[in-house]
Amino acid sequence: MKSKTSIRYFLDNPIRAIWDETNSMWWFSATDVVAVLINSQKPRRYWNNLKSRHQELANLTVQHKLYSNDGKKYLSDTINEQGIKELALFIPSKNRVEFQTWLKGSLDPIDEQSKRRAYELFNNSLITEDIIGTTICLQQIHAYLFGGLYDFAGKIRTKTISKGGFTFANGQYLPTILKDIDKMPDSDFISIINKYVEMNVAHPFMEGNGRATRIWLDLLLKRRLSQCIDWSRIDKNDYLLAMQKSPTNPSLIINLLKGALTSKIDNREIFMKGIDCSYYYEEE
Repeated sequence: MKSKTSIRYFLDNPIRAIWDETNSMWWFSATDVVAVLINSQKPRRYWNNLKSRHQELANLTVQHKLYSNDGKKYLSDTINEQGIKELALFIPSKNRVEFQTWLKGSLDPIDEQSKRRAYELFNNSLITEDIIGTTICLQQIHAYLFGGLYDFAGKIRTKTISKGGFTFANGQYLPTILKDIDKMPDSDFISIINKYVEMNVAHPFMEGNGRATRIWLDLLLKRRLSQCIDWSRIDKNDYLLAMQKSPTNPSLIINLLKGALTSKIDNREIFMKGIDCSYYYEEE
């Protein structure tokens, strides 16, 4: 199973993290935590000295592969919440209390944190009407949902990726493909869904495409047709099957979404249920 990695920010300082699916916990880079607690330019040396002097810290340390500044992954010392509490006992830091408060809000899985942000998009003025239906609009949504959770939030991928045996748009040609999608017509329901299908095939980001693109679709439907999708009326398996077949047979997803259209675009309950369903679609 692919590990979920993240970069959090404490006082504008990055802290790398990785999600342990088996034990349902986050592991944080030990050197990054040390760096923010002591404001040191040489946190690795400080951490190694602490670990050698205090066996309890060594016992709480697990190695995980984390991204480095060169874009490659290396085995790195990581500690969980308990390890950070122990570490704080040995480091005199004026940031200790503030850091502990910050930590409490950073332990939820990425999906839960981004879902809370998605809820906040109801009647939010984040997106201006002139960019609705464009790649820039989608980038802004993605950056809002995953900023500080993924280091690539809002950034168009350069790598070619695949899922379930299907390869998405080649990363090398993705900028050109997205420009072509931006030019697609979107004045009626069928053309909007065709544009949505093409954006899904493009899959502009490394993670989080489905959640961001469904919000992008609803904004487009609201702007052009004064309608949106009531996602709570769409079965997960029906949706996934229709999207799987959409590149060669878009009629399935067109009919499925058309049957769930609603004019209640200002209904908060429909919006909230839609976000819940959207995130449910992504669960394995």
